[in-house]
Amino acid sequence: MKGRVLVARQDNLGDVLLAGPAVRAVAAHAESVVMLAGPRGAAAAEMLPGVDEVVTWCAPWIDPEPPPVTESAIHEFSEVLRKIDADSAVVFTSFHQSALPLALLLRMAGVERIAAISEDYPGSLLDVRHRVEGDPPEPERALSLARAAGFELPDGDDGRLAVRRPLPDVGHLVGRRRYVVVHPAASVPAREWPMFRCRGAVRELAAAGWAVVVTGAPADGELTAHVAGHSGIDLGGRTDLPELAAVLDGADAVVAPNTGPAHLAAAVGTPVVSLFAPVVSPARWAPYGVPRVVLGEQFAPCRNTRARYCPVPGHPCLTLVTPEEVAAAVVEVTS
Repeated sequence: MKGRVLVARQDNLGDVLLAGPAVRAVAAHAESVVMLAGPRGAAAAEMLPGVDEVVTWCAPWIDPEPPPVTESAIHEFSEVLRKIDADSAVVFTSFHQSALPLALLLRMAGVERIAAISEDYPGSLLDVRHRVEGDPPEPERALSLARAAGFELPDGDDGRLAVRRPLPDVGHLVGRRRYVVVHPAASVPAREWPMFRCRGAVRELAAAGWAVVVTGAPADGELTAHVAGHSGIDLGGRTDLPELAAVLDGADAVVAPNTGPAHLAAAVGTPVVSLFAPVVSPARWAPYGVPRVVLGEQFAPCRNTRARYCPVPGHPCLTLVTPEEVAAAVVEVTS
């Protein structure tokens, strides 16, 4: 599998970042790499080392808010795939997603060799049908597929997450003091630490002598302003993704739920205090390759349900985590 290779990961920002080591393995042996991403993850794909081109398309079988399947949309996408003119493809998916719809369209577009993880019988859709035992961290799961397809990481690559550098200068946003980032939002409400706890953590960290920077997307402005209060620096909506990466890169630690910016922090090498709701497995999805402390009741009733909204009154798996515990965890990961 050489030549021009298409790699696909069509879900969220964090998922794309977690595929980064596997993408670098492909890039080490390919003439060029085109990454197929969804609209939620395309900005992260642009930041991955080894990616030469990013193509964005919202897959109805992947996106959590899927568009309808229409004949015209599928024909249009098929033409996009044909114009990419890939010699081979590696389709990265999560354990609950199917690679086969994309494999079918890639086959129709003339891609000669296709590799993916698939529990379902793929017939002639896949040339490399890979299976993964156990519950490995997501970067290792993806890397095992790359290896099965014939792509090994080059010598000297440690297999950790990474982004393209240099990153922008964000000194005008964060100042020159040492600081901790608190990122309160997640794309899935069931994964969020309650707002009052986030605000309490900002106050607790500030009282311990840290400058505290609160980050978030433009839609999170009201949340970040409340969490920052008078104790933190509110950067909600003030950074694009490379600037956010730079803010996280400059931090001593990042406090965040299971969300893309937690993986972005890992990709720039910053320790993470992970407020992790057990709706998915921390063994698979906790921040990878950096010092971390995982907080939250991992045996709560919602464990492994993939619930988007907490089914337990009071959201106890995270609500019971205190600001004092978070401040202590920051000390632990920065010691």
